Amino acid sequence: MAAPLVLVVLVAVTVRAVLYRSTLAAFISERVEVASPLNAWKRVVEGLALLDLGVSPYSGDIFHETPLIIYLFHFLIEYAELVFMITDVLTAVALYLAIQDFNKVVFKKQKLLIELDKYAPDVAELIRTPMEMHYIPLKVALFYLLNPYTVMSCVAKSTCAINNTVIAFFILATIKGSAFLSAVFLALATYQSLYPLTLFAPALLYLLQRQFIPIKLKSKSFWLYTMQYAALYLCSLVVIICLSFFLLNSWDFIPSVYGFILSVPDLTPNIGLFWYFFAEMFEHFSLFFVCVFQINVFFYTIPLAIKLKEHPVFFMFVQIAIISIFKSYPTVGDIALYMAFLPVWSHLYRFLRNIFILSCVLIVCSLLFPVLWHLWIYAGSANSNFYYAITLTFNIGQILLISDYFYAFLRREYYLTHGLHLTRQDGTEAMLVLK
Repeated sequence: MAAPLVLVVLVAVTVRAVLYRSTLAAFISERVEVASPLNAWKRVVEGLALLDLGVSPYSGDIFHETPLIIYLFHFLIEYAELVFMITDVLTAVALYLAIQDFNKVVFKKQKLLIELDKYAPDVAELIRTPMEMHYIPLKVALFYLLNPYTVMSCVAKSTCAINNTVIAFFILATIKGSAFLSAVFLALATYQSLYPLTLFAPALLYLLQRQFIPIKLKSKSFWLYTMQYAALYLCSLVVIICLSFFLLNSWDFIPSVYGFILSVPDLTPNIGLFWYFFAEMFEHFSLFFVCVFQINVFFYTIPLAIKLKEHPVFFMFVQIAIISIFKSYPTVGDIALYMAFLPVWSHLYRFLRNIFILSCVLIVCSLLFPVLWHLWIYAGSANSNFYYAITLTFNIGQILLISDYFYAFLRREYYLTHGLHLTRQDGTEAMLVLK
């Protein structure tokens, strides 16, 4: 399997290297779908210029990245293109190794449940085979490295690529069962973009399963392990934030980074749901609705944790998708991360209801983004409503896609225990409905 992975990596690096030397690089880096006010490369360059002049990069309203990022590129600015290519490769390799280990766990669990007669007798066609699962890690790496969203994010030198790398290493550490490394990478991901805080729940659930600790609120071992993991996470986060303070000798980065993410003061158009809504809103209503919009990312964590407590990796996938849809400054790089997981759930395809239509919606919207932007900004024959309409359609498509996968997952799990051929009490065929 190593040789195909190396081939995929070589192709991906070649594509990126060619695009870096093409005239498309400048065009892509200016696209609002690829770079946001939070992670645009030109803002990083501006922050570096201020730092070199001895001025705090957070003194104005230009730079909103974390101190560790600016100090990373302070030393590696000459090799920025190489850094971004390496981060993409590291993300793909981390996801490859994570899914490889996850598949082994899934197969062992499936084998145990078969031996214990936990599955219905007529579900042989739903049982996953080693041959079917063999190429999934490679497909995940392929889906990430050669996804046009990932390629554009890399070519634009959006720091979203670095965030994805940190999250990928967090996923790898979690699936490997390392509570310490999982907590450290989760703290680093939270430090970078705040929203990965919601990944605490699926990571904890997975680690509890690895330790064979029952997920019961009355269990002492459950609370002890939860406190240990939470302490590791909080201590790591405090250490990283204190390190940032010592680098800058100032706390200015906290309101400039996290205050910026939460209050959404920059209403530059992007592929998110915030910008148009707040551009049209009266000022005295904005605080309330900012809170409502921001709660969306965190609101679904508890109900999903209850429903998917036995399936924390699928929970993690759904939560990453929710973050990429409902965060305040999303880019296509965020979407690429959760889309890389789609091959992991290839066994759900038979239960998906609208996959073809939704795939077409996402592709067409992706193609229409630059068209409607041109009509609005350059041609003057359209307005912001056109661009926001396609943004709204794109996000609705993503929401329906994740809902479809969620329904398909629950449906398959139900069939495994109750059988494929469901009947009512009177013997007629029954239909499974998700409520």
